[in-house]
Amino acid sequence: MALTFDHPEAPSYLGDDVIAEISRDPGFGSYFTDHMAVADWNQQTGWHGDRLVDYAPVAMEPAGAVYHYAQSIFEGLKAYRHADGSVWLFRPDANAARFERSAFRLALPQLPAEDFITSVRQLVALDQRWVPGGVEQSLYLRPFMMASENFLGVRPAQSVIYVVIASPVGAYFTSGVAPVDIWVSTQYSRVATGGTGAAKCGGNYAASLLPQELAYEQGCSQVLFVDAAERRWVEELGGMNFFMITADDQLVTPDLNGNILPGVTRDSLLTVAPELGLRPVERPIELAEVLRGIEDGGVRELFACGTAAVITPIRSLKHEGRQYVIDVDKATHTIPLREHLLDIQYGRTPDTRGWMQQVC
Repeated sequence: MALTFDHPEAPSYLGDDVIAEISRDPGFGSYFTDHMAVADWNQQTGWHGDRLVDYAPVAMEPAGAVYHYAQSIFEGLKAYRHADGSVWLFRPDANAARFERSAFRLALPQLPAEDFITSVRQLVALDQRWVPGGVEQSLYLRPFMMASENFLGVRPAQSVIYVVIASPVGAYFTSGVAPVDIWVSTQYSRVATGGTGAAKCGGNYAASLLPQELAYEQGCSQVLFVDAAERRWVEELGGMNFFMITADDQLVTPDLNGNILPGVTRDSLLTVAPELGLRPVERPIELAEVLRGIEDGGVRELFACGTAAVITPIRSLKHEGRQYVIDVDKATHTIPLREHLLDIQYGRTPDTRGWMQQVC
């Protein structure tokens, strides 16, 4: 039976003036809307108890399995306010499908895609006043699932909780799109073959945090990981997919080898690339090829992509004491790609693929 996440009869809200003040400068992940979607699962009854409730702490005993064995997954997507005031989601079906795949890999129950989308749509509709309308502002949605059983045995949990929370977010680049410097880590790995690289789970991000701190010490904004086996094949950044644009107008990204998260933004860029004169290519990328291409001009542009920033141009890669610098002033494709995807998301250009879903 499908979950409905019905609206409460008498929802409570912060005042419109308070929400408006927050929307002037929401930052990222600092404020949360009035409500959240919740559902429970156990082996006896399956999915049940779907509800929209006030945003509040999730109660769990210290023996809650997620605390001990990290059996949890999450998603990230956005709701966008268009110029006419309507509110839309971008490709929630893709996030729902990835959530199911992540659940399978983490031995969690798979939430049907229709229930995932219903939970997101219902929460956005209830808290639509929180969807900001400023330049590149949006409502960030964070569905997550975690083991909730009070049990210390090492096995898949027999009870689980699913939650969706929402947070108004501002423009990622408040002073214009800013190219970043990236540190290449060959000592630390994000994931290994056969691991959880293709799943969106917290452990992958936890593994990236120490290398991220080391990147900061190198004066870099992010870290780029290579494979754990040979230390030579480019995989992804701590939380973003990696792309390069070659001199012959190929848009190249590492193929999905099981170690790399299948990003929704990644897939969207590969799909629209021909519209902007680029040939999409998914294949293994050797780090040496990238560094050599920066030096000899075979690689013209580098960028990272993800839900938060859409596209972040890369100015340089730092590796083994050397800095390989891209002439970002000569980049001709990165910013147009970013603007094209934003135009679709904000309804400024026709959506010919049915990617956008209107909520209200």
